[in-house]
Amino acid sequence: MVPGAENRVRNFPSLRDRPMTLLSNLPPQIASFVVDVFRLAFWLVLLIAIFAPLERLFAQRPSKFLRPQIGNDLAYYFLSSLVPGALMSVPLAVVAKLAQKLLPAGFHDSVRGLPLWLGISAGLIIADIGSYWGHRLSHEIRFLWRFHAIHHSAEHIDFLVNGRAHPIDMVVTRMSGLVPLYILGLGSAGLAGSMLPIVITLIGTFLGFFLHANVRWRFGPLEWLVATPAFHHWHHSRADHIDHNYAATFPWVDRMFGTFYLPGHFPADYGSQTPMPTTLTGQLLSPMESPVVVALRIKKESEGLQARGPLCREL
Repeated sequence: MVPGAENRVRNFPSLRDRPMTLLSNLPPQIASFVVDVFRLAFWLVLLIAIFAPLERLFAQRPSKFLRPQIGNDLAYYFLSSLVPGALMSVPLAVVAKLAQKLLPAGFHDSVRGLPLWLGISAGLIIADIGSYWGHRLSHEIRFLWRFHAIHHSAEHIDFLVNGRAHPIDMVVTRMSGLVPLYILGLGSAGLAGSMLPIVITLIGTFLGFFLHANVRWRFGPLEWLVATPAFHHWHHSRADHIDHNYAATFPWVDRMFGTFYLPGHFPADYGSQTPMPTTLTGQLLSPMESPVVVALRIKKESEGLQARGPLCREL
């Protein structure tokens, strides 16, 4: 070996250490953001590896992966994962503090003392009922629908559509499910608190990708107990049953509130009757704009962007 080469090799930073060195030189907030982006990219690759073959082999409606709006949905995947968490942290901390002061002393300690299986079961049910009403109100209150309509604008349903949502819409739905948990002591806004909200969020997130998957599977009697793609696809039907099947986990919640619908076939078409721009920027701005401005934006997009490729046209 060349003299001194051993020392140079030993002292040369390894490829494994370089990312950590770069991150350590960044401000903490930026470093945390970069880590989150890479984490989400890893999970995206894993989700594609799981669902892309399934949707090709068992497609309910055959489609190419590079379909229209794929660029938007990939962008929404990151937006809907990064932004809502930042917006919810302070409100959830306030809710947890208020609950501690308003509820009887020892109540939260009793709840936290429940067996893990009972806590998770109760948490899933409570969160699903809460998110049911947040979801339903997003359909029934015109202002909230302006944000939620983005999710229903998808005319083809596959696993990536799960993330297609305005950050404000995601906050409304998630807060509706998580706030009851924090009030009842089944969660904590602090890092040392219960892991239950994290467990429920992870279960709900993966189940959300599955419910939107473009698969033709049916599950018999199990469809009355747990949400399935057929159950949720009807919620995405263009007109007939868009105001049904709000629950994210348990279909019997919809039965309890009179909004359950599940025939033996899938919807004929998907989408929404609410006009929606095709570009990501236009969609994110549309809830704050008047219908006239939205209509003008849609007209401008259709006239000026037709010559571009599908990915460029959407961003």
